[in-house]
Amino acid sequence: MSRTQTMTPRRQIALWLFAVAGLIFLMVLVGGLTRLTESGLSITEWKPVSGTLPPLSEEAWAEAFQRYQQIPQYELVNKGMSLGEFKQIFWWEWAHRLLGRLIGFAFFIPFVFFIVTKRVDRQLAPHLAVMFLLGGAQGALGWWMVKSGLSERIDVSQYRLVAHLGLATIIYVYMVWVALGLWRPAKMEGLVSRRLWLSAIGLSVLVYTQMLMGGFVAGLKAGHIYNSWPLMEGALVPDGLFAMHPAWRSLFEDMLTAQFMHRCIAYTLAVLVAWHLVACGRSGSSLARQGASWLAGGVAAQIALGIWTLLWVVPIPLGAAHQAGALIVLTLSLWHAQRLSAPAR
Repeated sequence: MSRTQTMTPRRQIALWLFAVAGLIFLMVLVGGLTRLTESGLSITEWKPVSGTLPPLSEEAWAEAFQRYQQIPQYELVNKGMSLGEFKQIFWWEWAHRLLGRLIGFAFFIPFVFFIVTKRVDRQLAPHLAVMFLLGGAQGALGWWMVKSGLSERIDVSQYRLVAHLGLATIIYVYMVWVALGLWRPAKMEGLVSRRLWLSAIGLSVLVYTQMLMGGFVAGLKAGHIYNSWPLMEGALVPDGLFAMHPAWRSLFEDMLTAQFMHRCIAYTLAVLVAWHLVACGRSGSSLARQGASWLAGGVAAQIALGIWTLLWVVPIPLGAAHQAGALIVLTLSLWHAQRLSAPAR
C-alpha cells in the first residue's frame, strides 16, 4: 500500500477531530455567553433525552418558569421577571445544552464509522475512546456545576465553573493535539533543541493555567471591580492581597487576589513568550521562528483585549471575545509545540 493510501484515513480522522474541536470551541464560547448573560440557571432540570426539545406550549413555558421561580437567583436577583424575559435567558442555556448533545453525535457516529471500516489503528483507538468518555464526563460535570446554584447560591460555584471549563479545554487540547499529529507531514524542516521544544510545551501549560485563573475571575465577577490598568487601587501591588485564612483560599475566593494573579500570570506569559521568540530566532529554524511569532502576536492581542475588557467593565461582546481569544492563543501554542516535536525525535 502506498504512502498516500495509508495517510488518507489518517487525514480523514484528523479533519473529523478538527471539526469536533471546532464545535467544542463554539461550545466554550456559548458557555461564556451563557455565564455573561446569567442564563445558566434558567433550566433547573437535567434531562439528557427529553430535554432536547424546548417547551412547545404556553403551559410548558409556564411550568419551566415556575421551576425557575423556586430558586434563589429568581428571588434575590430576578424577582418580577416577565415570562418573555425568562425566555431570553432560557434560550441561551438550552442552546448550550443542545450544542453539547450535537458534539456527542458528531463524535460518536463518525467514530463508529471509522472503527467499522477499519480506518482506526490500534494506537489511535484508545485515544478516541478516552475522548468519548471525557465528553460524557463533561456533560455530568456541567449538571454538577448547575446544581451548585439551585439551592443556596444565586450563581454557580466558581470551583465547579472552573472544573467545567478546565475539562472542556482538556478535551479540546487532546483532540487538537492528536489531530495535528495525524495531519502533519512525516518530514519537517530540521530538528530544534529539546530544550526549545520543552519551552513550547511549557508555554501551552501556562496558557492553560491562565485560562483557569480567568475562570475564577469570571466566577467571582472580579472583572467588575478594580477597573483600571496598570494600577489596582492606585498601586501596582495593592493592599489586602491573600487576606483570607488559609492564604491559598484568596486565590480562588477573593476578587482582589484573583484579579491580581490573573494580571501577574499575563505579565509572566508575555515575558516568557518574548524570550521564547528570541530563542526560536537564534535556533536557525524558520519553522520555529514562524510559530513563535504567531504565538507572540496572539498573546499580545489577548493581553490588549483583556485590558480593554477590564477598563470597560466586561461588556458581554468583549467578555466573549476575551474568552475566545484565550482558546485561540492556546491553539497557537499547541500548533507551535506540535510542529517542533518532529517524528524523528
